[in-house]
Amino acid sequence: MKFLGNLIWFIFGGFINFITWGFIGLLWCMTIIGIPVGIQCFKIARLSAWPMGREVYHSNSGGSFIMNILWLIFGGIEIAAMHLFSGLILCVTIIGIPFGLQQFKLVKLALFPFGAEIHNERQQVVMRTEVPYSN
Repeated sequence: MKFLGNLIWFIFGGFINFITWGFIGLLWCMTIIGIPVGIQCFKIARLSAWPMGREVYHSNSGGSFIMNILWLIFGGIEIAAMHLFSGLILCVTIIGIPFGLQQFKLVKLALFPFGAEIHNERQQVVMRTEVPYSN
């Protein structure tokens, strides 16, 4: 079911999101200072191509907080607004609700890409079932 959802997503909008994020990543990578931002854009591009069955987890570190503030100033708000608008449009129909929810997942990632980790379903199961080592 995830494959079918991802295929429909990719055909009807995921490809455009993928190309957009990839192009933004290439623009950021033109400068040495922008390479970390470009890498985040490529991570988001990969998620925007095939989002079904993946989750985003955010960590709280000082370096990622500063980079996220800079990201918000230099374009994160506009891109997040684009994903929010697309998600609202998709949620108008019952069939579009799962796709709208994927856009909302991209909104949070577009606002705060630094410190975010993307895990697929298999990694989520491993994370939930691992027992911490104790003496």
